[in-house]
Amino acid sequence: MNSPLSASSRTPQDPAAENLKHQREAIAALGHELRLLVDATVRTEASPETTQRLADGVRALTGQLIGRRRSPADIPEVDEFPGGVRMYSPVTGPGSPMAPPMRVAPYEGGVVGRCLLGIAHEGPPGYGHGGISAMLLDELMGWACAAAGRPGMTISLQTRYRGPVPLETPLRVRAHVTATDDRKIYTKGSIATEEAPSTVLVEADGIFVAPDPDVARALFPILDNAQ
Repeated sequence: MNSPLSASSRTPQDPAAENLKHQREAIAALGHELRLLVDATVRTEASPETTQRLADGVRALTGQLIGRRRSPADIPEVDEFPGGVRMYSPVTGPGSPMAPPMRVAPYEGGVVGRCLLGIAHEGPPGYGHGGISAMLLDELMGWACAAAGRPGMTISLQTRYRGPVPLETPLRVRAHVTATDDRKIYTKGSIATEEAPSTVLVEADGIFVAPDPDVARALFPILDNAQ
């Protein structure tokens, strides 16, 4: 399995690599504009007439997304699964209108993610929803497992909220593997602001499990079809 921190196996001179690059750039550009639209949507106090007119316009745009649509079990052609780029991840995917999107890099034996939550992620006014914090930590701890060569799936996530996570503020999310036991991988994660990285706002302990081959085939049959 590839680490999500590793580069694509295709070389830059490969025509397939160039095509993939252009696909990802276009998806990221659309995702960026959709995030701006979502932000404007949840901020607006436009009149009902204006809102309805915009809804009609968005419906017309949606109708332009023609062609085959993937099912929930399909792996997008622009993704590297398992353990690679996920263009539509709700946490890291640049193509997702829901994602912050978080940028991930190696950090002191683990990984660090940097992002900024918008008003669309709001829980209490001015602060992030607690479920969003849990999602950020769950995702990054999964990256930590993959970066350690032990990709797995979450079976337990214990989250402690020490303080509210501010919106529109650069955040630093950290995660690392603390121990392994057979197929189980134990992880820790935390969220702080870039301005005060030592002040933990949310922390979590997670347990991941690497599925055995038979379970993996049952969960993701498309992987067998791709071989």
